[in-house]
Amino acid sequence: MRKLTVLLFVAGTLSMLAGCKEDKPATPAEVVQTVDWYKAHKTERAEVLAKCKANPGELAATPNCVNASRADSSSTWSAKGGGVSPVKPLTADDINKK
Repeated sequence: MRKLTVLLFVAGTLSMLAGCKEDKPATPAEVVQTVDWYKAHKTERAEVLAKCKANPGELAATPNCVNASRADSSSTWSAKGGGVSPVKPLTADDINKK
């Protein structure tokens, strides 16, 4: 009976200690850059986007991937004039010119 009690005590203690393991990140923490920073640094933006596209399962939702993607989208739309060009309104003179 005494052996069983000691065995259960040791097993319980070991199982509690197993849950006390400290998890450390596999890689050092990255510095998170802003969308404006990625707009100003095109080469770094391209590097981050390449990494994000290579491993979207792990990296797509990280702050740097999101910020680089938004900066790229914003820069693309800005380069194309915002996607919408203003249209001159029609007047009665335009219609009567036919």
